[in-house]
Amino acid sequence: MRVLFDQATPVPIREFLIGHTVRTAAQEHWDRLRNGDLLAAAEDAGFEVFLTTDKNLQYQQNLAGRTIAIVVIGIQQWPALQPHLAQVVAAVNSAKPGSFAFVEIPVN
Repeated sequence: MRVLFDQATPVPIREFLIGHTVRTAAQEHWDRLRNGDLLAAAEDAGFEVFLTTDKNLQYQQNLAGRTIAIVVIGIQQWPALQPHLAQVVAAVNSAKPGSFAFVEIPVN
């Protein structure tokens, strides 16, 4: 699958998404786009999964009718996220067009 990382998504996750093509919003020159425009650009470019740490995305955007799957990670700090990478990978691997998943990461 083609996966797009939002701005605050920890880039080291990329190496654990084996078999996926991963790009960042900055690599696509979309770093100035905001959520609705960014999602539309990603869909138009054929991305299948949007990985973000924006917990409010589902409340700020109308996600109905979207073809891109959205996976929200509950924390963006790499050291706290690292032990829970299997959950993130599983959410990306199981993402379906138009789906929404929230990966809760416990804060110690």
